[in-house]
Amino acid sequence: MPQGANSQVQMKQLVIGAEGYEKTSPFLFLSEDWFAPPGGFETHPHRGIQTVTIVLEGTLEHKDHTGAHGILNAGDVQWMTAGQGVLHSEMPKGQVHTLQLWLNLPAKMKMIPARYQDQRLKDVPTNGEVRVYAGKSGNVEHGHGSDYPMWLLEIRGPAEQEMPASYRGFVYVLEGNAEVSGRVLRKGDVGWFEPGDGHLSFRGDFRALVFAGEPIDEPVVAYGPFVMNTRQEIVQAFEDYQAGRLVAQG
Repeated sequence: MPQGANSQVQMKQLVIGAEGYEKTSPFLFLSEDWFAPPGGFETHPHRGIQTVTIVLEGTLEHKDHTGAHGILNAGDVQWMTAGQGVLHSEMPKGQVHTLQLWLNLPAKMKMIPARYQDQRLKDVPTNGEVRVYAGKSGNVEHGHGSDYPMWLLEIRGPAEQEMPASYRGFVYVLEGNAEVSGRVLRKGDVGWFEPGDGHLSFRGDFRALVFAGEPIDEPVVAYGPFVMNTRQEIVQAFEDYQAGRLVAQG
């Protein structure tokens, strides 16, 4: 769903997120953005979620309220748990093309401490045509970068891929055409699989990302950068933000 340009980006599109949360859980949405200076995402808050930021092209600079600072290049991923609260900025160093996933947290984890993990492309293991950012492919396994477990795989050609039986997920085709378990997906297409589907078969000349995680069966109340379980928790998040209590002190 193209969403055009604004003061932050030259172009934005919503890859997933319009389907209704009950159909996409544990994922809230996936945004694809193209931006360059003077655009970017100045300091802003989050609570109750995790973000997974994938740099497809260019260089992205990250800063947060703790003083942490990092540079992400093409192929790098940042796993960020907002938890009880974070204030951060994401600014381009020249032209940049990114994907950012919002991954929900269950109620018992929404107020955990914020944390970050920058994952470098050079450190990501591979199994044939499958790059394993998180999860497992064949005998190659990489731990979860997120606090709530999810898999993130990049597949660039023919592959057989087992998925956990309890996981829901989707395939997003970045380049070329892929036949996924008999279904043809072209560049820009999204294909979903549900818990119990188990095995995925990939054919063709393509590049695709696979996101997968166990659905969270809880109410979702979202407003702006905050995603909680009740309206009162959203009100509290805004009150905490305005009073300077959103993020942990010290």
